[in-house]
Amino acid sequence: MRTTVVVGNPKPRSRTLEAAVNVAAELTGSPPETVVDVVDLGAGLLGWKDPDVRRAVEAACAADVLVVASPTFKAAYTGLLKLFLDQFPPGGLAATTAFPLMLGAGPHHALAPELLLRPVLVELGATCPARGLYLLDSDYRSPEALGPWLESARAHLPARPEAVTP
Repeated sequence: MRTTVVVGNPKPRSRTLEAAVNVAAELTGSPPETVVDVVDLGAGLLGWKDPDVRRAVEAACAADVLVVASPTFKAAYTGLLKLFLDQFPPGGLAATTAFPLMLGAGPHHALAPELLLRPVLVELGATCPARGLYLLDSDYRSPEALGPWLESARAHLPARPEAVTP
């Protein structure tokens, strides 16, 4: 199972990145194979043929499991993440099981991943079988914050191929 994390925080190596990598590892049982910290793509996001952006989009589209994360900015996901998602081809996430994740300062935006980020991922073709996850940035490391969500989300992971024995 190929796991990719995409993080749209304007701050490099952010808490959002740490939280997303942790969520992916806890969800799948191993660290993600690919991590895209969108801020590292820089000005290439403003064009349409940047090779680094293309490779990052291809990595996300090739994932079996995709965790897409953003801090909550103005009650929504970041414009940086929007610039990246705009680069995806129609249906590009058709073979992907995606899990939207957002971090915020307080509980008043707890529905943001479900109401704002999930519909964009579905529009790109992803299957989002579990409820979007919202974590408070003050306790995103807490196992208690993830426990119930992980139980539900793990039930929706793509099946791992069976090992073939000779």
